[in-house]
Amino acid sequence: MNLRYWLLLVWLGMGCGKDTPPAVDPPQTPEATFKNPLQNGADPFVSQKDGQYYYLQTVGNRIDLWRTEKMSELSSARRTTIFTPPATGPNSRNLWAPEMYFLNGKWYVYYTAGSDTDEFSQRTWVLENASSDPTQGTWTSKGRLFNAENDNYALDGNILEHNGSLYFLWSGWPKGVTKVERQEIYISKMENPWTLTGKTTLLTTPQLNWERNGFGVNEGPQALKNPQGRVFMIYSASYCGTDDYALGMLSLREGGDPLNAADWTKTQQPVFTKLPSSNAFGPGHNCFFQSPDGSEHWLLYHANSNTGEGCGEKRNIRMQPFTFTSSGLPQFGEPVATGRSIAVPAGE
Repeated sequence: MNLRYWLLLVWLGMGCGKDTPPAVDPPQTPEATFKNPLQNGADPFVSQKDGQYYYLQTVGNRIDLWRTEKMSELSSARRTTIFTPPATGPNSRNLWAPEMYFLNGKWYVYYTAGSDTDEFSQRTWVLENASSDPTQGTWTSKGRLFNAENDNYALDGNILEHNGSLYFLWSGWPKGVTKVERQEIYISKMENPWTLTGKTTLLTTPQLNWERNGFGVNEGPQALKNPQGRVFMIYSASYCGTDDYALGMLSLREGGDPLNAADWTKTQQPVFTKLPSSNAFGPGHNCFFQSPDGSEHWLLYHANSNTGEGCGEKRNIRMQPFTFTSSGLPQFGEPVATGRSIAVPAGE
């Protein structure tokens, strides 16, 4: 090869290399976030099915159902009224804490309601819908859900599915009590989604000081299973009108019988409490859900943003992720401050 020609090729190669722009990393997509509170309200509950979240909360004079694919966008979710009570009668007033489950191929809503004549007539009622989409179809009443062994003031019904059986958890008064003294949590086995069978077991009564602010209350039971299948029951303690409304926990021993109170152990301290620096007063009446991709566990609850706001319309809905410890216990941490950015659930 001619030396002059070879030198020209070398010079051109050096020049091309010199003019080649450096590699640039692609721009990073900003992490999607949301802020608490999600919306006003109390007593939140959410069901998940086929990539959809179905959300309910206490409205008072009816039952509304929100549908969304993203819980972080709950405030803009489509909202449908699925039940309006009769004008009078035993389930015509004070519709509280509805929860919805897909059981045996149908949807069921469990709600608390009372009569237009008796302040302490609150009981548990059941609705059924055979439609695959609970915002469509017809909701029919299956009547009142109760066990004659302890047919008294009852609210906050919740379902535990365990070892092929259904169990119903609820908060109520002891048999024979006719005025506000204390609220306890009971469990009974279910023959089907609208019928209780067998004995009623008292699981927990408010005995500890932190369960007795205002007056003694154990309510809002929520069954929770860790990834290994161990069963817990998270509940709300103390009167909801106090800043000290909080979450407690019972743990079912591995292999234990949910109907045997001795197989449950109560944690002696609350597992989630108020945090004034986060504008979280009276946090409680919670539920749980998983992120769209199934990799994260989320806590949904209500709280007040200021001290002394009581058990009324100033409560608001909040959510935050939680984890399980290496020993399998749920670890909820502290309430995240209102207005703080939180990464949306994984998969949104």
